[in-house]
Amino acid sequence: MRRGSEYEERACLYLQDKGYSIVARNYHCRSGEIDIVARQGGELVFVEVKGGKDTSLGHPAERFNPRKLDRIIACAFRFMEEMGLEEPFRVDLVVVLEDRIEHYENVGYEF
Repeated sequence: MRRGSEYEERACLYLQDKGYSIVARNYHCRSGEIDIVARQGGELVFVEVKGGKDTSLGHPAERFNPRKLDRIIACAFRFMEEMGLEEPFRVDLVVVLEDRIEHYENVGYEF
């Protein structure tokens, strides 16, 4: 199993433990990819997962930038269009480290 898949699996388990339901994984569109699509209550949550063994070479969250956010948002709109959905959504960042998981909610613009 590749390391990215391991991080995504741990992120899914974490989100499920927090009461989220997983709707889709590794959704691809022309603009990019969404690691996890989840639902929390009545809100869709598009989740970017970053991981690393430690933070000695920088925190994995530092690899999340406005360009990546814009690509996720474009894919989110495409996903919602394909599924016939019109509802609020947000973008979260989940950072998976060897010893912990950090969850940053609503890291983008509000929709």
